[in-house]
Amino acid sequence: MKHTYNITGMTCDGCISKVSFLLKKIPEVKNVDIDLEKGEAYIEMEKHIPTSELQSALKEYPKYQLSEKNVAMNQNVFENIEADKRTWLQTYKPIVLIFSYILAISLIAGFSEGFFNYMTAMRIFMAGFFLTFSFFKMLDLKGFAESYSMYDVVAQKFKSWGYIYAFLELALGLAFVLNFEPYLTNIITLIVMTVSIIGVLQSVLNKKKIQCACLGAVFNLPMSTVTIIEDGLMILMSIAMLLLM
Repeated sequence: MKHTYNITGMTCDGCISKVSFLLKKIPEVKNVDIDLEKGEAYIEMEKHIPTSELQSALKEYPKYQLSEKNVAMNQNVFENIEADKRTWLQTYKPIVLIFSYILAISLIAGFSEGFFNYMTAMRIFMAGFFLTFSFFKMLDLKGFAESYSMYDVVAQKFKSWGYIYAFLELALGLAFVLNFEPYLTNIITLIVMTVSIIGVLQSVLNKKKIQCACLGAVFNLPMSTVTIIEDGLMILMSIAMLLLM
């Protein structure tokens, strides 16, 4: 017998593989086919399986929510309509606010010496960027690592890289605050952000609809040119600081 269910929270082929794998671990499940665009799972089973049992199979990943099609259909349609109505500013409001606050602090620090010090302003901006973004990643480290592995070229092959990356951002933020070994700090920043932007560019150019992991798993931000600008800005600033040294 076959049944159709609604599943929310899936954003890419990696999600399809993960959900299929988890559902197939149930002995009575013979096959699972998932339609990402429709957000539907077609499950073939040897005998009827309670919906609660299927939901339990996904409990370790709360972002994937399975429900009976006739129950959740109206809710899913409503959520999709609401999401489509969001403006660019409503979608990226968290990032806009974060950058605005960091920029304001950086400008204040740059003028603190009686004249505008570009190096100080950029150093404080980089410190604020890495410390803030690492903070959001730390709120749900496992969720960030899972999201990051869906598009980052290193994390796709080395799953632990997502965890390391979050702590690396924290270390870079502290290094910029303390002005610790500025040349080495900027070299590491340049390398890390250059590697990071490769996966972002691939995802955006291939028009993959996946969640951006820049703010961890706290905010559901879509991968877009905003992410490219964000990473690109860090690369340009690290290069500029290296040239000014």
